[in-house]
Amino acid sequence: MAGKFYDAEFKRRAVELYEQTPGATIQQIAMDLGVSRETMRVWVRDLGSGLRTASGGPVPVGEPESDAARIRRLEAELASERAEVKKLSVERDILRSAAKYFAGETRW
Repeated sequence: MAGKFYDAEFKRRAVELYEQTPGATIQQIAMDLGVSRETMRVWVRDLGSGLRTASGGPVPVGEPESDAARIRRLEAELASERAEVKKLSVERDILRSAAKYFAGETRW
């Protein structure tokens, strides 16, 4: 059985998606993209920058929040939302590339 071939752009975007998704695991990203966990792990090892997007933690319930703490929390939420938008853009681009690839592969 022949293995699947993924071009360099797909691999780079997959690693970028993993690195820019707060709280994501290699297994989650691999499942979303339809590749094996080990393949994704090798791509991250070989192509990754070693930096991950951090996620902001939840605010304790019932405690009064100072203005400085509120600003930090809102900035963390904004960073998280921006990371989510970037993640969705990368996913969309990956799916677009995959659709083009598979559209070219089908010869009815």
